[in-house]
Amino acid sequence: MKRLSFLFIAVFALTMTTSCKNEKKDTRTEVKEEMPMETKTNDIKKMQIALESKSGSSVKGNAVFTEEDGVVTMVAVVGSLKEGEHAIHLHEKADCSADDGTSSGGHWNPTNQPHGKWGSPDGYHKGDIGNFMADANGNGTITITTDEWCIDCGDANKDIVGKAIIIHENVDDFTTQPTGNAGGRVSCGGIIQ
Repeated sequence: MKRLSFLFIAVFALTMTTSCKNEKKDTRTEVKEEMPMETKTNDIKKMQIALESKSGSSVKGNAVFTEEDGVVTMVAVVGSLKEGEHAIHLHEKADCSADDGTSSGGHWNPTNQPHGKWGSPDGYHKGDIGNFMADANGNGTITITTDEWCIDCGDANKDIVGKAIIIHENVDDFTTQPTGNAGGRVSCGGIIQ
């Protein structure tokens, strides 16, 4: 009987061991090969340009150009203007050395279009920004956003680096060729890095 008990205990222990081995869970984890996540980096370019007085005026200000995702935004803040509308253009050269600002050349027009209002189907210069208002204190602000400009991209039809910002004494009429009859240049800022 002792033998039988011993045999019974041995069979029971063997059954339990085999049963536990079969129930043992696979603890291995499957490692999945993950694709690298695409990270988009926004290259933001920014330039601040000082606008200096020209033609005996006291008009000064600054313009900030910011490029992000292929779009350039310009914000110009100008003071000491006479109240009313004034034209603002980009001119051919970042040269503001002449007392009257004429060293900056004519309007920037790399695509050889007629002078006109920005976005006109009849054509416009890449430098024909338009007009903005100066309040009773002589302060004015203008903002333009466009994908027709770039900052230091090397495209001669889009790159604003090497150009000048000119604030004119009068309003741009958008028709007189090639200047819009905007009057004297009262402020100039070269767009250089």
